[in-house]
Amino acid sequence: METIELIALTIGYAQHSSYKVAFSKAMLVIVTDYGDKLWYIDADGVTDKALLSWFGQNEDIRVQLTAKAITGEEYQGTAYFHPNEPSSAAAIRGDGELCRMKV
Repeated sequence: METIELIALTIGYAQHSSYKVAFSKAMLVIVTDYGDKLWYIDADGVTDKALLSWFGQNEDIRVQLTAKAITGEEYQGTAYFHPNEPSSAAAIRGDGELCRMKV
């Protein structure tokens, strides 16, 4: 398991092709078990209540994302945005491959 601290997160969804998500802390977790890889992002302190509400009320929660790590590396992938409105947080579950972009 690999844990990477994120400093920036941009998602594309519905009518927004590029939306920067503001958060206080976010971690990218990459898990490799028996040759299979899965990944997810846990974001805490998401300040945009309207964003969390939109994803809480819509069925289409699929997003395209770009995440920037504290190390400067960038990651791109497709995921599902699961809001936690009471906690001002979100769990973003990866769908398929996460591409690590060369910096």
